[in-house]
Amino acid sequence: MASIAKRPDGTYRPRYRDENGKEHARHFKRKADAQRWLDEVTASVITGSYVDPQAGRTTFDAYFRAWAERQVWAPMTEVSMDLARRKVTFGSVPIASLRASHLETWVKAMVAAGYAPNTVATRVNAVRAVLKSAVRDRVIAVDPSAGLRLPARRRAEHAMEIPTPGQIRALVDRSRPSMQAYLGVCAFAGLRLGEASGLNLEDVDFLGRRLHVRRQVQRRRGGPAELRQPKYGSERTIYLPDRLVEMLARHLERTGTAAEGWLFHTGEGRPLPPSTVNSWWQSTVRAAGTPGLHLHGLRHFYASGLIAAGCDVVTVQRALGHRSPSTTLDTYSHLWPSAEDRTRAGAAGLTDLVFAAAADSLRTEHHG
Repeated sequence: MASIAKRPDGTYRPRYRDENGKEHARHFKRKADAQRWLDEVTASVITGSYVDPQAGRTTFDAYFRAWAERQVWAPMTEVSMDLARRKVTFGSVPIASLRASHLETWVKAMVAAGYAPNTVATRVNAVRAVLKSAVRDRVIAVDPSAGLRLPARRRAEHAMEIPTPGQIRALVDRSRPSMQAYLGVCAFAGLRLGEASGLNLEDVDFLGRRLHVRRQVQRRRGGPAELRQPKYGSERTIYLPDRLVEMLARHLERTGTAAEGWLFHTGEGRPLPPSTVNSWWQSTVRAAGTPGLHLHGLRHFYASGLIAAGCDVVTVQRALGHRSPSTTLDTYSHLWPSAEDRTRAGAAGLTDLVFAAAADSLRTEHHG
């Protein structure tokens, strides 16, 4: 229900009730302006773009916090999202007052501070998720981040850091003995840090040369490390090379397991937390002469080896525990042979057949 009333002071007061029965009103000097405002509100209700003008007064930070309470996230996602919330430059701005300029200024500040394009994109995507929710909740009419330009990312083949076999050998040689097998399951089985830390004796099938990934270790912000399901539910079975099986067997002979069966554990018998692994990794890369190398690079090393051996996309996806083949292709497509490579190799095979046959024929005639 909507109406316009003339007040004793000569102004006009249009009012209406929203779908929840809440009354909204404004004051205008001219009746035509009051009618235009009511018409705009009516049109937004009909088109489904109506928003509660009071709801948009909450700050971006307050809305983000309330929205985050409703989300189901893995611990590391929770940490990443909260970091994005704390790092925006417009947290105190009412969400309905947010403009594209606020986000552009924020992105420019991150670039100026030297943040990598992937980091900028991750934080912007977190903010975009909040703004899309605000649109769905009819707190704002449009998403101010639409069309926002981000810094260009490096092509995967240039940005990806893949250790060489020599670097892997140096890391193994320089690592303390109790962590050499940890390096092995990352470089030769492609495990993530948390997955390697969560390995238990029951996960290793020595006779079948298989490794079952069933859990991962993650640390909550401000809390202790926790055991959780692998990322994106990527429980999987990995088929192990003989040498990695030998590394794991030597590890058990040398260090044994914790009382609960953890392969890599603290002095108290708990799985290694990420902070302990990171400390060991930093000292190991310094000793091996590979500063700047990330532990995740061992996973890339494993993936590149599978691709070089001729494994197809689905095989690599399953070995890495990716959610879908498209994730694998997005990350590693540049490592697979191109159509040009396959064509050249196929033609080379034909030339080998022809000229090898000709050479054999000449040798037969010569000996004859």
